[in-house]
Amino acid sequence: MAERKPRFYYKGDRLKPVRAFCQVARLGSVTRAAEALFLSQPAVTLQVQALERELGTPLFERIGRRFSLTREGQLLYDLARPLVEGLDGLEAEFRSRIKGLKAGELHVAAGSSTILYLLPTLVQAFREQHPEVQLVLHNVTGQDGLGLLRSDGVDLAVGSMLDVPTDLAYEPVYSFDPMLICPPGHPLAEKPDLRLEDLSPYGLILPPRRLTTYRLVDLVFQQQRVPYTVALEVGGWEGIKQYVAMGLGISIVTAICLTDADKQRLVARSLADYFPPRSYGVVMRKGKYLSPQARDFVDLVKPGLFQRRDYFDSGHSER
Repeated sequence: MAERKPRFYYKGDRLKPVRAFCQVARLGSVTRAAEALFLSQPAVTLQVQALERELGTPLFERIGRRFSLTREGQLLYDLARPLVEGLDGLEAEFRSRIKGLKAGELHVAAGSSTILYLLPTLVQAFREQHPEVQLVLHNVTGQDGLGLLRSDGVDLAVGSMLDVPTDLAYEPVYSFDPMLICPPGHPLAEKPDLRLEDLSPYGLILPPRRLTTYRLVDLVFQQQRVPYTVALEVGGWEGIKQYVAMGLGISIVTAICLTDADKQRLVARSLADYFPPRSYGVVMRKGKYLSPQARDFVDLVKPGLFQRRDYFDSGHSER
C-alpha cells in the first residue's frame, strides 16, 4: 500500500503560510510578523514550518533573535512577495480602477430632434450626478447611427426605430402622437372631423426621405390609398416648423418637437386616427457590455430598462 503523504492544515488556504513567510522575511522577526498579521507567535511559526516541510527545504536560519533568509528562502521571497502584495492590495486597486471607469467618457448617438427636445433634461440630470464623466453626443441619423452602434463607436443610442435589426436591442420608453401642423388661418386649422384625404390638396413639408418620418408618412398614405405631394424636404424639425409658419406648406410631425412657443405661430391637430404614435427609447448592440456610466445613464431614462426582458432575444418591429 502506497504511503500517504501527510496533509497539512494550511493547504486549505495556501496564501496564509506564504503571507506569514513574507512577513517574517520582511521584518526579520516572528514576533513582529505575528503583530502585523494579528496572529499568535506559535501560529506564525507553525505556518512557516509547514511551508518548509511542503517545499522540502529550510527557508530561514536564525542568527541571534533575527531570522535571516537562506538562498532558497530568498528565491521564494522574490517570487512570493509581489503575489502577496498584489492580492493584499487587490480590493483597493479594483475600487480605484472602477472609480476611474466611472470617470471616463460616455458616447451617445442620437438624431437632431432627440438631442434638441428629449435629451436636455436627461443630460442635465446626468451631469449633476456625474460631473466627472465627459458626455459626448453624436448627432447622427439612420445608417450612420446603426454603424456606430455595431462598431462600438458609441455606448448606446437614444431615438426612434420602426424596424429593429436582429443584432440590436430597442426598448421604447416615451410615446408621442403624430400631429398635423399648419399656420393659423389655414383651411385645415379649424376643419371639423379632419380626415387624411383632407391633406391631399396641400403640399407637405417633410424631412429627407431617408429618415423614418418620411418613410412612415409614405407608408400610411399608400396603405390608405390617399394621394399626396411633397412640396419641400427640409432637415430638422425647427426648419420644417419655420417654413410651415411662413405658409409654404403643411407638415406631419411628432409631438415631441412642439413647444409652448409654437402655439403663437402654428396650429397643431392630432392625426392619431391615421398614424401610429412614435416611440423613443434606448438602442444598444446585443451582447454589449455597458460601462458603469452607461448603466447610470440608462437608469436615468428608465431604471432597470434592459432587465425587463432578455435583450439577447430577436429584435422586434413596431411596424
